[in-house]
Amino acid sequence: MQVHLVVAPVFATNCAVVVDADADADASRGADAVVVDAGAGVAATVTRLVAEHGWNVRAVLATHGHVDHTWDAAALCETFGVPLRVHAADAYRLADPFGTLGLTGGGVSDALRQALAGLGLRAEDYRAPADVVPFDADGDDGAGTIEAGTVRLRVIHAPGHTEGSTLYGLDGVLLAGDVLFAGGIGRTDLPGGDDAVMRVTLRDVVGRLDAGLEVVPGHGPTTTVARELATNPYLPPAG
Repeated sequence: MQVHLVVAPVFATNCAVVVDADADADASRGADAVVVDAGAGVAATVTRLVAEHGWNVRAVLATHGHVDHTWDAAALCETFGVPLRVHAADAYRLADPFGTLGLTGGGVSDALRQALAGLGLRAEDYRAPADVVPFDADGDDGAGTIEAGTVRLRVIHAPGHTEGSTLYGLDGVLLAGDVLFAGGIGRTDLPGGDDAVMRVTLRDVVGRLDAGLEVVPGHGPTTTVARELATNPYLPPAG
């Protein structure tokens, strides 16, 4: 698998295009791919990147339902004729992204409003994807898999930042969304966040991950599980 990052101009959300470049597919058909976390302003770049390489996008995924990770999901789902996949516990956010952030009426935060305005966008311009296929990570260990074409991702339920926050794992890489950052973690003070639940996630989910995994967070630079276990003040110490 290959991961190609496109950084959104709004809140610098890391949008990942995951490509199964190793599949034994007909070269004329191109490799299968999925797009993870379609933040505001990434659609044109992602579409161009996909066209340049001849990839076949089989799904758009979200690590969670916050609008800075889903703004361009509708556009990309329409462009590629695919559904949005998101954990069932966060699917409700798609219909009312600002209300479920606690930013109702005229109360959209200045930071988000200004970031959108920089792209000529308004909160009223948001569109929910028409085709949403929720999933549950319902294995005994809170994990499961998603298959989209030849792309296969491990999905691990990791609540705390939101109810449905999900980690996506592939060959040596973890797409962590807003659960884990380099030197930090996602905030828990927004609606649906829960500090106690996050602490359990950090101990029982993140703390048990393979230390060799490279981590692509929802925002900011990449890191590794080993580095975060050794230095991140919010994580239990390794071992």
